[in-house]
Amino acid sequence: MFVEPNFGKTKKTGWIEVIAGCMFSGKTEELIRRLNRALIAGQKVEIFKPAMDTRYDKQDVVSHDDRRIRSTVVDFSGDIYLLAGDCDVVGIDEAQFFDGEVVHVCNTLANQGKRVIVAGLDMDYEGKPFGPMPNLMAVAEFVTKVHAICARTGELASYSYRLTDEESKVLLGSSTQYEARSRGAFNEGMKKKDR
Repeated sequence: MFVEPNFGKTKKTGWIEVIAGCMFSGKTEELIRRLNRALIAGQKVEIFKPAMDTRYDKQDVVSHDDRRIRSTVVDFSGDIYLLAGDCDVVGIDEAQFFDGEVVHVCNTLANQGKRVIVAGLDMDYEGKPFGPMPNLMAVAEFVTKVHAICARTGELASYSYRLTDEESKVLLGSSTQYEARSRGAFNEGMKKKDR
């Protein structure tokens, strides 16, 4: 389990934490857990999510198991910088949907002494690095890779397997469009799609 390196009300330096993994691995749940702990500690917290993420709620950040936290919806990653204000902790959900500028935004906020906690898919439905996530993981002080359970084998899952034939890079969905798969089950499914 991740242990916050500096949890008091005062701190001298900021940092970036990335929570990455496949669908249904608990990324958003872990983000919400960390943000709630910061709130309990009396820290000022701001949470952001991309406007395109409307699966469970237009405003709140919501996990697949319906845990939720109030958030601010933004269209562009630069809006996060403008709206973060004097908060101590910045949370960002679904970071893979933001443009590459989100890396600069996170670095700038961390350089201002803020704790920046980012959650997102590390790979897309083809098993390729997704959006700005690889670059965020590279600049982060702390990276937590979370896993789901494979819907086919019961093993640890790191891949988001798309159940539909839709080929667009971004397809918002849940268990009717995706399932978590282990490496072997993912590769087997991709081979069947290639036929």
